[in-house]
Amino acid sequence: MENDYRNEKRLPSALPEPTSIAKEFILTLITCGLWGLIWQYQQIKTVNALLGREEFHFWKWLLFTFITCGLYHLYHEYLMGRAIVRVQHKYGLPPSESLPAISLIVTLLSLGIITDALQQKELNLIIEELREQTGPRI
Repeated sequence: MENDYRNEKRLPSALPEPTSIAKEFILTLITCGLWGLIWQYQQIKTVNALLGREEFHFWKWLLFTFITCGLYHLYHEYLMGRAIVRVQHKYGLPPSESLPAISLIVTLLSLGIITDALQQKELNLIIEELREQTGPRI
């Protein structure tokens, strides 16, 4: 079942817009992390759109992260990293195979904002590459 994504190379009906990492980073810092919730929501929506299915759920992530005092967030960041690599494979892009491990390690070091920035960088690269493949938008 792990290789099912290779057979589904259909592009999402509406490609998400790339997100400014600097803007998200600064907003997260000046709101003492509250903007990070919105950033996480946007990333979940983007990954789901690129996967072509609802694999991640914001409210589930928030509830489980709260109930487990943040431990679920470590697992979630690892899963997000794996999903991004699956998306890269799905569309024939060079995969960042180390992203899941890096996501877990950086989050373990209490640097979740860096994890979000790394994952956003990969998502932006995927979106930009897919936009180039589909041609200019009118």
